[in-house]
Amino acid sequence: MSQFLTTARTTTDAARPHLIALYRVVVGLLFACHGAASLFGVLGGAHGGGTVEAGTWPGWYAAVIQLVCGALVVLGLGTRVAALVASGSMAYAYFSVHQENALLPIQNGGEPAVLFCWAFLLIAALGPGSFTLTGRRDA
Repeated sequence: MSQFLTTARTTTDAARPHLIALYRVVVGLLFACHGAASLFGVLGGAHGGGTVEAGTWPGWYAAVIQLVCGALVVLGLGTRVAALVASGSMAYAYFSVHQENALLPIQNGGEPAVLFCWAFLLIAALGPGSFTLTGRRDA
């Protein structure tokens, strides 16, 4: 039994950077898609269709952050900084837009903001894992 646990732990340790990279790519891609939808009207557009008017606060700036930070996280470039900026933007979105409607995310429509906030905070803490353009796991 001890040998099985040691082998399982070794396998898990070896897979960890790849699993973190997979998580990073999926979360970053989803985030970038939100930005692209708002800026370019693709993938259903913003608010059921269309785009966010350029330069409007906070929607246009949030969309730019989503697109740029999402792309950087997917590529593994400046991952920790990009993830921290993305996390902060989602915290801001939650507290400035959703929180005033109700206390809990399930009530105020803020679940995506909360999930992205915590997902990016985890990426910022863990780093990019493997498969980055920089080739570093601590970027």
